[in-house]
Amino acid sequence: MTQNLMDETATAPRQSRGSGAPGGGPLAVAGSLWGRYRNMLVPVLALVGLVLYFQSQSPAFVSEGSAQNILRQMAFLTVLALAGTFVILIGGIDLSVAANATLAGILIATWIDDYGGALAIAMVIAVGALVGLANGLITTVLKVPSFLVTLGMMSILNGISNQISDGGPVSFASGLLQTLVNESTVGSIPNGALIAIGLTVLLTVIAFATSYGRHLYAVGGNERAAALSGIRVRAVKLSVFALAGAIAAIAGIIFTGQASTGVPMGADASLLNSIAAIVVGGTALSGGIGGPHRTLLGALVIVILGSGMDITAVDPYTQLVVKGIVVIAAVALTIDRRRYGVIK
Repeated sequence: MTQNLMDETATAPRQSRGSGAPGGGPLAVAGSLWGRYRNMLVPVLALVGLVLYFQSQSPAFVSEGSAQNILRQMAFLTVLALAGTFVILIGGIDLSVAANATLAGILIATWIDDYGGALAIAMVIAVGALVGLANGLITTVLKVPSFLVTLGMMSILNGISNQISDGGPVSFASGLLQTLVNESTVGSIPNGALIAIGLTVLLTVIAFATSYGRHLYAVGGNERAAALSGIRVRAVKLSVFALAGAIAAIAGIIFTGQASTGVPMGADASLLNSIAAIVVGGTALSGGIGGPHRTLLGALVIVILGSGMDITAVDPYTQLVVKGIVVIAAVALTIDRRRYGVIK
């Protein structure tokens, strides 16, 4: 698995000039290392730089209270971004993950008192998986681009969520979700953050230590070549969309646990942030490059950036501008220009 992780980071094109060959000098060697590992180094360096900068602006930024707030925000955003990561890895995109999470939040708030926590959670995750499977079936059987399919599904799910909730918040009496998400089992780390980290580890193992994971990268790298090599591309795509729906439902459960109520359109505002977390982490929108571990890094960058700007009193409109610049910069630094035919 360690070797696979190392191989996966070596995605940027190597330069024919100054490639860091022996005798090329320290700058050439540094350039070669940057070329090989920049997709992983960019989010790591961004994290370190953001923490140092915001700490210099506000000493309260590095504190237990601030850290807990960041972990709470990271929990939901990471899981929502993980829902879209495998879809992007196979060269698609799922714009319905946030709407799926919203529907899951409404359903868990509606069902948890009637069916009990465990059954309600299982039912909600199953519904999320079915929504994802529907996306996959339309994409693979009808050959409709995933962008259009999931854009339409986003609207459908938002309509269903508002119908179920009558356009208003859905309250519930059970305290299970708050305990499951907000309380701390390990030190002062919120359980929601532990769920996000555990899910990241699980998906990373699947991506780099299983044949299924290798098939994901093969399909994302070259779908036709993957099919010719014997990989059941349609089955892979269907499973990935279904998995995305299930994970999105988990994100919705976390969101509702944090809000203590089911909120119509509640998770929808996080769609762009979830895509930003995937991209900033270094997963290529073209497919075949990246992974869940990178999504966690990207989510931390987005959350720390937002939290730091809040603490330093940056106005909301400027925050949108800054986040947009960060996403563009991340894509510019990590894109595989050979794949897009970009002239260097």
